Amino acid sequence: MNNPATLTGDRPVDFQIKGINDGLLITLGEGDWSVIREELLRNIEERSAFFQGARVALDVGDHVLKAAELGALRDKLGNFGISLSAVISTSGVTEKTALMLGIGTRLSASRKPVFPSLPEAEPVSVTGETAVFVQKTLRSGTKIQHDGTVVVLGDVNPGAEIVAGGNVIIWGRLRGSVHAGSSGDESAVICALEMLPMNIRIAESTFENKPRKTKPGPEFASLSMGTIIIQPWKHPSY
Repeated sequence: MNNPATLTGDRPVDFQIKGINDGLLITLGEGDWSVIREELLRNIEERSAFFQGARVALDVGDHVLKAAELGALRDKLGNFGISLSAVISTSGVTEKTALMLGIGTRLSASRKPVFPSLPEAEPVSVTGETAVFVQKTLRSGTKIQHDGTVVVLGDVNPGAEIVAGGNVIIWGRLRGSVHAGSSGDESAVICALEMLPMNIRIAESTFENKPRKTKPGPEFASLSMGTIIIQPWKHPSY
């Protein structure tokens, strides 16, 4: 359905909303992103019961969105009980940002979001720093080294190694070795959907890999008073 909203001065902002197999597809029009974003959120708030629990794919056209902007919008939608399942855009920057945040960028024929193929490692801009996105499983003998953040869409197998000056985010199992904050950044974190590392380091501190009683699930490691602690990754705080 077509969902027109009106701004001060009677300038229209049009949102096209239609149902797809696993949720809703909202197509946003052109204009100033901050205005469109606020009008979208206002519309959702006014019809919160309709959107509650929905999976939403956003078509943002050629809007260029950085990690901070897209991450903030995802969090705002989450406050309304909405899951942002995909972001469709003609902007390469926006697509890379969505992938870095773990958001799909396509709707398949079945109308479900899927991840497109990317080069093995490609730099993207993340709130002022450079990150490398790697879309593959890292096997034994593979080493990724980068001055900024490293994002891996895949597993890190035993014998594989990541050395990053910033954070390390793994959308898969971590069973290899990771050194985050290698340049001395004690605020760096290591995140994984399953944390079973051979060895992890943050700045100059090393985690003592003792057997842990934990249920499989997302976890993140951070440095607290010189000691690496691992906690459930319910909502990253970095």
